[in-house]
Amino acid sequence: MNKDQLFAFAQHLTPQKTLSRLIGRVAECENKWVKNTFISQFVKKYQVDMSEAINSDATSYRNFNDFFTRAIRPELRPICNKENSIACPADGAVSQLGKIEHGTLFQAKGHHYSLTTLLGGDASLSNQFLGGSFATVYLSPKDYHRVHMPLTGKLTKMIHIPGKLFSVNKVTAEQIPNVFARNERTVCLFDTEAGPMAVILVGAMIVASIETVWAGQVTPFNKNVVTWDYKELNDIKIKKGEEMGRFKLGSTAIVLFGKDAINWEESIQADTPTKMGMHFGKINK
Repeated sequence: MNKDQLFAFAQHLTPQKTLSRLIGRVAECENKWVKNTFISQFVKKYQVDMSEAINSDATSYRNFNDFFTRAIRPELRPICNKENSIACPADGAVSQLGKIEHGTLFQAKGHHYSLTTLLGGDASLSNQFLGGSFATVYLSPKDYHRVHMPLTGKLTKMIHIPGKLFSVNKVTAEQIPNVFARNERTVCLFDTEAGPMAVILVGAMIVASIETVWAGQVTPFNKNVVTWDYKELNDIKIKKGEEMGRFKLGSTAIVLFGKDAINWEESIQADTPTKMGMHFGKINK
């Protein structure tokens, strides 16, 4: 067993949720010694560039979670304004992107996973994206951890799907099958000028919670699949480039579009570094 296989195997033995919730409590601690130690060590270990933050004083944040979800200087992340352009939703790196073929998404070498399972088992939802396009963006610990809208959209539905909390880094994606469709996640569905769009916030090991701007903290409250229908009740419209959600520690954002709706930027492929707001693709018109 090599080190990558050992790392993946160890995750099966780790009490994922207990550990993640415990770390979550520490991340909310406001004791100056605790939070400053935690933040300072994190900045040093992951070489976090605090000059990009609106508040660059790392130890002035109320707690670790406030630091981790820090706002970034907007002039450093201009939103692409090319005609029919799609904006990248997050800082990080592309894990994979391409076409949704035979109802599956490509995870890593040798691994695909089910679109229907990813969306919580609702075939009527997955049918909207059959033959469409997907992009998976991995946010590393040092990255800006707010997720923004690729296109302007009206919120129609949100689904919380409980699950595992495996790591979602490259090593895990290559070693553990169906990791994105097994982990806890929040599916957000929008109507856009390109048709239906899904932005899926995938939890991971040590992720204390997932939040959206319209509902606040979504996880880890529920043990069952829960759906919120916004189509008739509210008129929640979020503009391209505006924040739609955030992670308190960790994770991955997956974007889905329907068949023939868009094309990803040709220069972007697996492992391409990303910045929120950069040109990510184009609507087919």
